[in-house]
Amino acid sequence: MSERSDRSLLALARRMRVDVSPLRESRDFRLLLSSGMITLVGTVFTMVAVPYQVKQLTGSPVAVGLVSLAEFVPMVVCGLWGGAIADALDRRKIVIYSEVGLCVTTAILLVNALLPEPRVWVLYVAGALSAGFGSVRGPSEQAMVNRVLKLDQMTAAFALQGLARNSAIIVGPAVGGVVVISLGPAASYGVDVVSFLISLALLVRVRPVPRPEEATPASLRSLVEGVRYAGKRPDLMGTYLVDIAAMAFASSNALFPFLADDLGAPQALGLLYAAGGVGSVIASLTSGWTSHVHRHGLAVIVSATLWGVSVAIAALMPNVWLVFLFLAVAGGADMVSGLFRGTIWNQTIPDEYRGRLAGIELLSYSTGPMLGDVRAGLMAGWGGARFSLGAGGLLCMGAVALMAAVLPRFRSYDARTDEYALAERARRAEQPSAA
Repeated sequence: MSERSDRSLLALARRMRVDVSPLRESRDFRLLLSSGMITLVGTVFTMVAVPYQVKQLTGSPVAVGLVSLAEFVPMVVCGLWGGAIADALDRRKIVIYSEVGLCVTTAILLVNALLPEPRVWVLYVAGALSAGFGSVRGPSEQAMVNRVLKLDQMTAAFALQGLARNSAIIVGPAVGGVVVISLGPAASYGVDVVSFLISLALLVRVRPVPRPEEATPASLRSLVEGVRYAGKRPDLMGTYLVDIAAMAFASSNALFPFLADDLGAPQALGLLYAAGGVGSVIASLTSGWTSHVHRHGLAVIVSATLWGVSVAIAALMPNVWLVFLFLAVAGGADMVSGLFRGTIWNQTIPDEYRGRLAGIELLSYSTGPMLGDVRAGLMAGWGGARFSLGAGGLLCMGAVALMAAVLPRFRSYDARTDEYALAERARRAEQPSAA
């Protein structure tokens, strides 16, 4: 190989590798990312332990399914309210108090698990409380990230957050499963409590983030204002609608137990669940190229389409490894879509709206997979797991194409010329971030 070719390959490798400048340049981002990852690892232990304990106590699959139902309403209500208070109060304090609430909730689960006869209703109440505290925490945490980094570091920040999140999701369930089966639910809850205490020790070291200059008091009116602001921005609506459509049609985690049986590999169930996370981690590690893309709306459309294509192809594959491969490609495409959606959000939304819009964002990427599992289950009942998986991928492609057609301003969005991106850059130039 020639020296010129070697240089070209090295240049390509540098262009592809994940951009770690947010970690290198911002102490507060390092603390927030570390805290979030530690919290997530502990939370995954509890996420594995709660359904396991409900199954132990009731033996009912319906009772296990009701855990998610108990979490849904608090997630929606607290996600919206959490966005409103993030624009009205001290975001750092909101994150810290929410973390304390999550720690106390898990401590309640620990005490309940240690009782001679644990109470099932405690698991539902604690699940609802945990969903509520987590949904309050999310908008303030994301709004803080926006304040401690430069605008041109937002894509890299989302890649690093995605890498941390998906690494935890890949490793956490496997280790959490071993712990809960070997040592019982109480041990899993104990690990989670310790993780919250470590996370809190990091969060209190984050420097205070000043309230927005024109803070809007939290109220129903302020929530409506946030929704109206999003509604008049086709670029923002495109990020929400494309993601909801893609997830509602092609997210199919509920099919995996049936798909594993159909493939004759029930022991590979964990592999199917991990596939999307593996693809997301690879996409994060090779995300350096994304900083050179400016047509973010088009990038979201292409990535969401590739997500649907990959899911549809996975449905046709004859063995579990090929299914895993295409589900991993789908996970990578979803991660890239998330990077560009997050970049639009953080580079164009004024600080006084950032919390409320973060609440809407949380709902947009949380409700899609829930709807997707309902859709997948219904279609599997009509035609089987493979039919449901393949049809979901095709429907996703059609829905994304429709969104691209009816939202031309989203499709043509360019960070170099967009009025909101230019205005936010100008504002930040006058008030540089204390990274």
